[in-house]
Amino acid sequence: MNYIIQTEHLTKRYKKFIAVNKVSLHIKKGSIYGFLGPNGAGKSTTMKMLLGLTEPSKGSFVIDGKQFPQERIQILKEVGSFIESPSFYANLTGSENLEIIRKILGLPKSVVEDALEMVGLAEFGNRLVKKYSLGMKQRLGLAGALLGKPPILILDEPTNGLDPSGIHEIRNLIKSLPKLYDCTILISSHMLSEIELIADDIGILNHGSMLFEGSLNDLLKKALENGFPIDNLENLFLSMIEKDNTDRKQRAKL
Repeated sequence: MNYIIQTEHLTKRYKKFIAVNKVSLHIKKGSIYGFLGPNGAGKSTTMKMLLGLTEPSKGSFVIDGKQFPQERIQILKEVGSFIESPSFYANLTGSENLEIIRKILGLPKSVVEDALEMVGLAEFGNRLVKKYSLGMKQRLGLAGALLGKPPILILDEPTNGLDPSGIHEIRNLIKSLPKLYDCTILISSHMLSEIELIADDIGILNHGSMLFEGSLNDLLKKALENGFPIDNLENLFLSMIEKDNTDRKQRAKL
């Protein structure tokens, strides 16, 4: 199998607290991988490790055949990212903020307009960011990730703060990207219904540990085997998390 992102027992420990516990991800080239889990499950921490923003305590990972940390710079050149709520210079325009990123990456000037167009901000590029709504800032963050059309996108809650219309537009955009320019997307979201519509494969994390990895069909098979509801992904997910939490409490009593 051709995995463009693969982690082996990736672990992040903060003193006595284990935020990510031996996580092994297998993300296929050209796919959209939905990364699910409740708040504090370790999704953002895992993504930050892949971007070199925090160092793993144990384990390893390879991105597009490049080993971390030996080839960290080469990895970052291939990855566009949107982690949590991105920060911008409030007294600069949207275009000026993207221009800073463009210069750092050494990309042609045309990429700024292209990225703004893709996320529906073309007419607001010259507006100061301090006058942007939360949803517009989220779109600008996504535009920053899309600069230069990188082959790998790591997106953490990219639709947070968007209204239903905006969520629909960004979902359709994300879904189209792998075919538009042959990219791979790792995306986390609390909106399970959105992930269900776009993801090829899913990873479910709870308390830093992987509960499941595979296709939606594989997830439905697992649900049937364990008696979980299969009417929609959200109910299935909540049942799986609840069972894991119950099992953890029972093990803690032993």
